[in-house]
Amino acid sequence: MIVMSKITYRQVGDYLIPNLIIPPEEANIKLGKWGMLHKTYLEKHIKVFFNSLLMQGKLYQHCAEIEKQANKMFDMHVEQMKVIEGVTEELKEGNQMEWVQRMGNIEKRAMEIITSEIIYS
Repeated sequence: MIVMSKITYRQVGDYLIPNLIIPPEEANIKLGKWGMLHKTYLEKHIKVFFNSLLMQGKLYQHCAEIEKQANKMFDMHVEQMKVIEGVTEELKEGNQMEWVQRMGNIEKRAMEIITSEIIYS
């Protein structure tokens, strides 16, 4: 093992690979759907930012914050659309199939809004 400027490396063939360790506070963060989507987006499309967060040990904190925002915004959009479109508990009791279809439509539209405004930005 070779040590250079407080970062330890291991040699694999002709290459020096840094020994990266996830900080304990990062290791305990569990990401859900939105956080994982955002992490994957950063990893594939904004590699410099992804690597910067990873090296600083802040990647999972960032993705967890995005997840929190996305969940809050998703719930808010779903509730607003339900009110605007008249999807009520009475509809649920009277016509369950229509309620399920309309709720599915509302949730899909809310997901599209969240992914375009928060996850992929």
